[in-house]
Order: sequence, then structure tokens, then C-alpha cells
Amino acid sequence: MTDGRSEAIDWDLALATARRFAPSGPDLSREEAHSAVAMLRDLAREAVEPVRAVTGLVAPESSPAVVVDRTAWIASNITGMRTVLGSWEALAERTESAPALVRGLGSRGTALQLGGVLAWLSTKVLGQFETFGSAPGEPGRLLLVAPSIVQVEQQLDVDPRDFRFWVCLHEETHRVQFGAVPWLGEHFTSRITALLEASDLSARETLERLVAFAYALIRSIRSDDVSVIDALQTPEQKGIFDELTGLMSLLEGHADVVMDDVGPAVVPSVEIIRERFSARREQVGAVDQIARRALGLDAKMRQYTDGASFVRRVVDRVGMPGFNTVWTSPQHLPSRSEIHDPDGWMARVGLIA
Repeated sequence: MTDGRSEAIDWDLALATARRFAPSGPDLSREEAHSAVAMLRDLAREAVEPVRAVTGLVAPESSPAVVVDRTAWIASNITGMRTVLGSWEALAERTESAPALVRGLGSRGTALQLGGVLAWLSTKVLGQFETFGSAPGEPGRLLLVAPSIVQVEQQLDVDPRDFRFWVCLHEETHRVQFGAVPWLGEHFTSRITALLEASDLSARETLERLVAFAYALIRSIRSDDVSVIDALQTPEQKGIFDELTGLMSLLEGHADVVMDDVGPAVVPSVEIIRERFSARREQVGAVDQIARRALGLDAKMRQYTDGASFVRRVVDRVGMPGFNTVWTSPQHLPSRSEIHDPDGWMARVGLIA
């Protein structure tokens, strides 16, 4: 915010906290690090044509992919969050009306939590298309997190060039999705805003929801069917969250299908990479498992598999041109339930009888 009003989060503290606790990444020589960065930049450019050929989507040319370290990824995400929350008038009004002591403690406490989460996430994210620019209306950038990419390729013991290209194909698909579909970015932003505006920040509701969250977290350790994210949502938010889940499953599943379907002619060891990468997704320690469930990352992992199954079923039946009907309007996006019922979605949009 730039009008002098108080903010709900101490963004500078969040950034400093995340940077302090984010691991630096694998131990590389200066030459190895420079080589990895240069290769990622080249591969990001090379990914444009294969993604276009598989998807049939053409996005306007944009600035080259930005290869970043973990601290730069953190800074980018804090900027994006600040852009979104800065435009949420309801939060600004409620923050400003709170006593000064409460504002200070709340903004710092939230910042410390956010910083810790971003530090942890910075080791998990390999790349990202910035949906939100540094200011409303500005285009996002394609980010590639070099330390995390190199660390994972070492852990999987796969060909570095193939793995880096494979990651670039996934992230380029996201760039194409938002670049080739003019309404998608605005639609996504509007649903995020709607989700925020549906919040009930009363003390009683917040307390009840936190108790429900703690109970759901304990239960989730024993069962994959319990959603700790649902425990923090109002009924109105759950409906919007279902819309966003359907959309994110579509976007992630589509990108996963594309990165695999480019094929061994471009990524010779793609089958080995997919096998080992999928196994890695399933093998997490106890602490990571709890953190993933608390942050909703288990649901995020299911978005990849559920979304990919949806895309493959549709493409198998009506081809990629038929699948691309999904990009013609927001009304053609699959719902959360339709992700699990691709035939029902195809019937609804007139692709099959």
C-alpha cells in the first residue's frame, strides 16, 4: 500500500525471516553455478517451440525466463502477495480499525509465520510463472529456481540437461496458458479476490476455525481424506476454493501432460525422469508430511495427478484441438468434480453426446 495506511503483514520482516532461514542450495563451484544458469536460460528459449507444437496454443513473445536463487524467488512471491492484498480494501479497513498494539503484534506475527513458510517452500519449488506482477495489470515473469532444480536432479541422479529441459517445458506451458488465453489471468485474480473477500475475520469465527484446523491436522496424520485447508474456510469460501481447485488441477495437469508428451526425441530420458520424480513426490519424511498437509501441499500434489488424468482422457477422446475448448471461456473450465468426470465435462461443453 502506498497511502500511508497500516498493513496486515510486516512485509520487510517476512522477507528478512524467509531469507535468513532459506537454505542456499547445493554446493557448486562458481563455474558450475554459472553453467547451470546459462543452460537454463537457453533451455527456456528452446522450450517455446515444442510446447507450441504439443498444445496448439500460441502466446505472445515475452521477456526471457529469469533464473533466480531461492531468496529472489521469495522476494518475488512476497511482492505478488503484497500486490494482491494491497488491493483488498476490506483487509485494509479492518487492519486500520484495530488498536495500534494489536496491529503491530499481528503484522509481525503473521510476517514471521509467512517468512518461515516461504523459506521451507523455496526448497520445494523448481519454477513458477508469476501470475501477479509487481503491480496490478503488469505481466508476470517465468522464474526458474536454479538451486532447487540442480539439487533435485542430483537427488534423482538423472541427466542434468534432460531434467532442466523437462522443468522448462512445464513452466513454459504455464506461460503459454496465461499468454494465449487473454481472460485467464483476470479470471484467476478475480477468484483469488473473491476468496479473500469471503473471509469472516470475526474473533469468534477465527477461533472456531483455528480449533477446527488443529483437529483436522491431527486427524490428517492418520488419514489422507481429511482436509486441513477446509477447516479454515467459510462456506462461501469453500465454493470458490472448489472453483480454484478445478482450475489449478487443469493448469498443473495440462503442464504435466505437455512436459511428458514432448517425448524422448527432445528429452531422451523423459521416462526415467518421470518415474523417479513421481516416486520422489511420494517419499516424504514425517515432518515434511505434516507440513505438506498443514499447508495444503498434499492437495497440490493431487492436482498434478488428477489434472493430468483429466487432460489425457479428454485428449484421447477428442484430440488436443477438442481439449482446447477449455480455453474458450470461463464457463468452459472444469469444476472440481468434473476434474474427476472428464466425460461429464465433455458432454457439458458439447464435445460428446
